[in-house]
Amino acid sequence: MRIAIIGAGAMGSLVASYLAPTNEVWMLDSWRDHIDAITSNGLMRTIDDTTVVTTPHATSDVTSIPTCDVAIVLVKYHQTAWAGQQARHVIGQSGVCVTLQNGVGNGDILATVIPPERVCVGVTSLGATLVDPGVVRHAGMGATVFANAQNTATMNAVAAAFETSGLPASTQRDVASIVWGKLIVNVGINALTGILRVPNGVLTRNVDALHILTEAVTEAVTVAHAEGITLPYHDPLAHVLQVATATAANRSSTLSDVLRGSPSEIPSINGAIVRAAARHGIPVPVNTLLCSLMASIDATHHEQIHP
Repeated sequence: MRIAIIGAGAMGSLVASYLAPTNEVWMLDSWRDHIDAITSNGLMRTIDDTTVVTTPHATSDVTSIPTCDVAIVLVKYHQTAWAGQQARHVIGQSGVCVTLQNGVGNGDILATVIPPERVCVGVTSLGATLVDPGVVRHAGMGATVFANAQNTATMNAVAAAFETSGLPASTQRDVASIVWGKLIVNVGINALTGILRVPNGVLTRNVDALHILTEAVTEAVTVAHAEGITLPYHDPLAHVLQVATATAANRSSTLSDVLRGSPSEIPSINGAIVRAAARHGIPVPVNTLLCSLMASIDATHHEQIHP
C-alpha cells in the first residue's frame, strides 16, 4: 500500500517508522532539518534501549509525492486546513484521507477541500516524542481504531497494514463513539499536563491534579450523554486513568506545544466540550477554566519567565 503521512511530527514519525518496512510510505512536512535527517540517515525509532532504523521517503514538496492510496493526517488542529490541501493532491481521484488527529472537527475541516465521502476518521492511543531531527521515541503502545462506515475496504486494509507493522489496530462503524472515546481521554490529560508542565503519570499521583482531571472528565461525559454518544468503555474515569498510567512517562502533545511555544489543540479538545455543553445548557466550569488558562498560556508565551 502507498501511504502518505501528512505531518512528520512525533506521531507522524512514529506511524511512518512502523509502516515503512512493509509499505511505500511518504512523509510530508515543512521542517527541513527533520526531512533532511530522514533522507540522509533514515528514521530512527527508539524504545527503551533499542533503536530501529527505517527508510520512508521524506519531503517538503507535495508535488514530489506520487498518487497514494491513503493520506493519513497527523498535524495539529490549526494546521488541518493546510493538511487537507496537501492530502487532496496526493490521493488523486480515488484515494482516501483519514485523520488520526486529536479533538473533534478535523474531519469536517478536511471535508471542505476533499469530497466528504473520501474523508475517514480514526483515533490512536499511541504515544511518541521527537527527540532530535530524524529521531522519534516510542513513548507508549496503544490501539488505533478506524471508522469504516464508508470506504470499508480501504479502511480495513489500512487497519491490516497497521497490524502487520506491529501496531494494534481495528475498525468499527460508530464514528462518533471512537472520536468521543479519545476526546474524553484528551480532556482529562492534555490541558492539565500543559498547564502543570508534567508528564502524564503525575496526574494520577497528585491529589489536586487528580481532582481537576476527575471533574473535567465528569463534565465531558455528561455532555457526551447529552449528545447521544455511546462511549466505547463502561467507566470513563477509570479508562482515562488507565491511559495516563500506561503513558506515565510521556509528554502529552499539549505539553510539547507549550514547551515549544506553539498553539495548542485545546480549542478542539476541552473547547469542543464547552461548545457542545452550550448547545444543551450544561454548565462545564472546569473545562471552561482549562480552556481559558491554555488560551492565556498560548497568548503570553513571549512574555513568560523561563528557568
